[in-house]
Amino acid sequence: MGLTEGRGPALWTNPAQIIRDMAPDQPVMAFAPAVLRAQARRFIQGFPGLVTYAVKANPDKRVIRTLAGAGIGGFDVASPAEIDLIGRLAPGAARHYHNPVRSRSEIAHAVAAGVRVWSVDSFSELEKLFDALPKGSEIAPRFKLPIKGAAYDFGSKFGATPQVAAELLRSVAARGHIPSLSFHPGTQCTDPLPWDGYIRMAAEIAHMADTPIHRLNVGGGFPSHRIAGATPDLESIFRQIAKSVQVFDRAPQLVCEPGRGLCADAFSLITRIKAIRNSDIFLNDGVYGGLTELPQIGNLDRIQVLTPQGLPRDGNVTPRTIFGPTCDSIDRLPGELALPGNVCEGDFVVFHGAGAYSTVTNTHFNGFGQLSQVSVKAFS
Repeated sequence: MGLTEGRGPALWTNPAQIIRDMAPDQPVMAFAPAVLRAQARRFIQGFPGLVTYAVKANPDKRVIRTLAGAGIGGFDVASPAEIDLIGRLAPGAARHYHNPVRSRSEIAHAVAAGVRVWSVDSFSELEKLFDALPKGSEIAPRFKLPIKGAAYDFGSKFGATPQVAAELLRSVAARGHIPSLSFHPGTQCTDPLPWDGYIRMAAEIAHMADTPIHRLNVGGGFPSHRIAGATPDLESIFRQIAKSVQVFDRAPQLVCEPGRGLCADAFSLITRIKAIRNSDIFLNDGVYGGLTELPQIGNLDRIQVLTPQGLPRDGNVTPRTIFGPTCDSIDRLPGELALPGNVCEGDFVVFHGAGAYSTVTNTHFNGFGQLSQVSVKAFS
């Protein structure tokens, strides 16, 4: 992935100190363990059920160990590599295999590793599970609804219709397994109401199947702080989930699987301006590096511009086109970013909240992608 360990103290004070002391010419990802621990406590104290972490968002060993130490007792895994990673780093934690499509060899690997919780969204995949799983495994049909409110919809790839989910649920129970249900409202979902719609439909699916469910997985989708201004109101989402689940005659246990909602705000990406051409800014990182997902999900506008001395640029802002370092013309952030008008070549642009789907998707394309990782006490 092109990651390197940063040089300097084991724990820097903040990004400004990194800039002053290192003057890094390559991108640096700053990780604040205290921020991650605080976010884990926020979920554990607020969510009315089991909190698991979606490893795919950021599988950094420091992230996994910090979350396990903070009390996160389960992990959403999507591959044998993630299953083994959690087995090594958090051996006492639950592993939920919630990628609905798996090869038979992947299923066998997970069974041998002791995985007992699975999701599924089709009969062809369910038959694979029936062939391999011991009786009493927990299987959660995953369903989808045409509900808006997320940055992008996960239902285009995964999820059965409610009618098919009811048939799957009935089959799970009939074969001696533990019937549960699962959904995902879509990534970066700031509105609590999609959870209400999904939970009400889960109750209807259980009714259609005449099958009480053991557990309801309300997915990920919990938002991180991507946009300048107020932080996302996670507590209102937690309250909505607790209220909505009362629609069941016998409320199931709840589980969630946040990825970005847990890890994103614990990281800031420090980039440097390589060149300025008219109104265009060229950074030393872009969509082939730590900013991979921005064209799909939109810009991170929680940004800070610092001089090489670590001082803030505070001139009147002006919209700028932002390019990455590669020779590919699509290496460009979407739209424009508002940067101080007095920004200069050699200044640093810090993207706060960059911990999800960044280090894990960083590449070496065009010879770039050297990303150092360091730890900080705080971001200010």
